[in-house]
Amino acid sequence: MSTSQQISITKSAAKRVGELVASEGIESLMLRVMVSAGGCSGFEYSFDLDKTQNSDDKIFETGGIKVIIDEMSLELLGGSELDYADDLAGASFRLNIPNATASCGCGISFSV
Repeated sequence: MSTSQQISITKSAAKRVGELVASEGIESLMLRVMVSAGGCSGFEYSFDLDKTQNSDDKIFETGGIKVIIDEMSLELLGGSELDYADDLAGASFRLNIPNATASCGCGISFSV
């Protein structure tokens, strides 16, 4: 799998996913990353905890946690870095998307 077809996961993101999974008490949970049409820049990404792997999902694992993403979303987000930040702007997961040509102030809307 080439780098452009992968998602890298920072230590802070892996730690936070681990905390969320532990708080739910279901070890099989994974963080699902999804892209949908919408947002002020054309696409928006979102996150959810999921225990189901679909046939078109790819799994990325770091530090014992799993991040799952469908092939269509991976086409738009490939090469991205998943991070978790807790700063003055708030605590949230964030994607650093290298092939995004525009984004908006909300931080979850982008275009390619």
